[in-house]
Amino acid sequence: MEWTDEGTIIGLRAHGESAVILEVMTRDHGRHLGLVRGGRSHKAQPTLQPGNAVSLTWRARLDEHLGEYKVELMTSHAARLIAAPVALYGLGTLAGLLRLLPERDPHPGLYEGLALLVGHLDEPALAPALIVRFELAMLSDLGFGLDLTRCAATGSTDQLTHVSPKSGKAVSRPAAAPYLDRLLALPAFLAEGQGGRSPSAAEILAGFALTGFFLRRHIWEPRGLREPPERERLIELAGRNSESSTV
Repeated sequence: MEWTDEGTIIGLRAHGESAVILEVMTRDHGRHLGLVRGGRSHKAQPTLQPGNAVSLTWRARLDEHLGEYKVELMTSHAARLIAAPVALYGLGTLAGLLRLLPERDPHPGLYEGLALLVGHLDEPALAPALIVRFELAMLSDLGFGLDLTRCAATGSTDQLTHVSPKSGKAVSRPAAAPYLDRLLALPAFLAEGQGGRSPSAAEILAGFALTGFFLRRHIWEPRGLREPPERERLIELAGRNSESSTV
């Protein structure tokens, strides 16, 4: 068995004395693991860093085997990302989300989203909002997508300000008024047609609260998982960085 693909490295771990098991989000083969012989060498280490875009050739005798990777660097992002705390916690958050996917299950939209995000993870004013959108895409790909395009009660596409925790559907301001204590806030940057300005710190935190609620309900808690610590730290940094950018 052999294939060639492109991907973004999301993790690696030591294997034996000199090899590593590389975890890559690939374009056509989903989240895929493979052995890299000599991956702990000084020559290989600059290439095998989380966030780097790589070209891969995977070989194995049988499809169900771990297999081996031959890796070539396409674009190095790691040196840039390692200098920005928000990028490090953001990349850890994204990797944790992608590990919720079944291994080897293609998700081309998430692959493209990750590739876009890696290019902006070191931008504190932009990265958190993009990660919230990525979390929405994750929920959708896992079968728990939210409908934020129109009001669940009236069908209106205007003044969408809340989300029903039961249905995951948007609710307009007039329809939400009697039930505010039961609804989740929908920040303007996620509402259809309301994304023209940079979101405030409060809006970013509301976005993470929204996606976090449904990730806990549908994904983490049913699997006996806790929210990744990288995400908790990212939210703290996102709020702080967004507040300072508005001063």
